Amino acid sequence: MSNQKHTYVITRREALKLGLLGAAGLTFVERFGGYARGEDANSPPANKRTPAKAVIELWMSGGPSHLDTFDPKPQAGNDYCGPFKNPIATNVDGIKICELLPQLAKQADKYSIIRSMTHGVNAHETATYIMKTGRKPGDNLVFPGMGAVVSLFKGYDHGYKGLIPPYIVLTATEGRFSEEGFLGPRYKPFATGGDPGQKRFVVSGVVAEGISDQRQLSRRELLHSLDSLGKAMLGNPQFEQLDHCEEKAYNLILGDGGKVFDMSNEKDELRDKYGRNKFGQSCLMARRLVEIGVPYITVNYGGWDTHKQNFEIMRRKLPELDKGMATLLQDLSDRGLLDSTIVEWAGEFGRTPKILWESPWNGGRGHYGDCFSAVVAGGGFKGGHVVGASDDKGEEVARRPVLAADLIGSIYELLGIDPDGPLPNPKGLALQVMPSANRLKEIM
Repeated sequence: MSNQKHTYVITRREALKLGLLGAAGLTFVERFGGYARGEDANSPPANKRTPAKAVIELWMSGGPSHLDTFDPKPQAGNDYCGPFKNPIATNVDGIKICELLPQLAKQADKYSIIRSMTHGVNAHETATYIMKTGRKPGDNLVFPGMGAVVSLFKGYDHGYKGLIPPYIVLTATEGRFSEEGFLGPRYKPFATGGDPGQKRFVVSGVVAEGISDQRQLSRRELLHSLDSLGKAMLGNPQFEQLDHCEEKAYNLILGDGGKVFDMSNEKDELRDKYGRNKFGQSCLMARRLVEIGVPYITVNYGGWDTHKQNFEIMRRKLPELDKGMATLLQDLSDRGLLDSTIVEWAGEFGRTPKILWESPWNGGRGHYGDCFSAVVAGGGFKGGHVVGASDDKGEEVARRPVLAADLIGSIYELLGIDPDGPLPNPKGLALQVMPSANRLKEIM
């Protein structure tokens, strides 16, 4: 620890007074040394057998039904499958999925379905925490989510040089728990805000609606002309650090970093394939972020908490999911990026297999953590496989239960992060990154 570098601590108010710009400026204060690090974290030796460099997490906030997506049960009868009675064959023999996912059916050789996820929790917040961290709540510790851990081991302290922060959320965080946990604000995700499906993607602190680049430059020049304190403190190392943060922020807003958020150079045909909606265009943006080296991107796609009128909602949402996710897989593959990019599809739990036909639910499904599905692709995961199985009605795990820790530990291993290695924490406890004895070796 003797070589650890400590930096000047500044508050957000001080940063604003000194002219750093909005969310982008504050982000760079935090990520370029705006506070002293509590403990150095050395990445363990990379797993040389796998090439994964990035993760795109497709997070289905609210919890999607496994029976209505990747584990159809037409034989269970109308009270379980409802109107989705005709699952379709995929391009992999023996694997069928919901009939409203025809594009994903053509991509099944690229992904594997886990049909035996389980944790037994039916509360959104707790289930989200388990699925994001691989831990059960308790012990007076709030563990970091997977994105924060990847940012710790693959971010600025370990060779990441990008202007874009290493952990991005498109477009808003869920608010279910603190994604950075005990790692602190340095590892908090940068949530873009805005809507990439709009003509101009207004990214929080980076792209200001109605303000041109020239106006941003004029504002900067005015700021500098009025900054008499900054001029008087030339050569002061603390003010040099602030100047460095400001330069990074402006490079993000006006330089090459910010251009990644401008999708005007993408072909209309490709944008149409992704779907002209927030989810589809967020998937396209995730691919662009992977191309410039961002190691962890979450696409939050909410609206899956279908207590009422589940099937009416599914008829709207499943086609969006189908186009966005299928095109993402094909696009990554076409660009030679799928082998080094893990794509994970999951929510906090599934939905009750038995449909609630009665009023006020009118064909809804409740929360269900006993058995549900997840999907993984790329980055060392094999495609065209099914892991585990649910029973005939999708109510219980029939074979090969998979816990969140098993899935997350497998992702870490493919990224070259040792799941059994030490996880830094403020209490100095002997914690492991993600201990698990049941990693998904059959598809790795």
